[in-house]
Amino acid sequence: MNVRDIHNILKAQIYCGEEFLDREVHTACGSDMMSDVLAYVKDQSVLLTGLVNSQVIRTAEMMDMVCIVFVRGKKPDEQMIELAKERSIVMMSTEFRMFTACGLLYENGLKGGCNV
Repeated sequence: MNVRDIHNILKAQIYCGEEFLDREVHTACGSDMMSDVLAYVKDQSVLLTGLVNSQVIRTAEMMDMVCIVFVRGKKPDEQMIELAKERSIVMMSTEFRMFTACGLLYENGLKGGCNV
């Protein structure tokens, strides 16, 4: 799957990173707690979250994620968009709730990277 597929599946609005839509992604995680993302997430490409602040972008950068999807129609401000542009991270928003968005992506082949 690539980022463009995520965009289409989630009917998302893109805020930045259109030039990176062909990046391949294999795993994703959904969390509103960035401390959990830092502690438990390994090798995830996409972050789905309802938390809208610059810490989300910094966390995604530290974890080498290529895409952030805000759920529940949350929208980033201009400062966040600029920070994501500087970090070459695709940023988008979907109207779906977290559970539904994660389920749609899983149903279409994107895994969570869990070894269970």
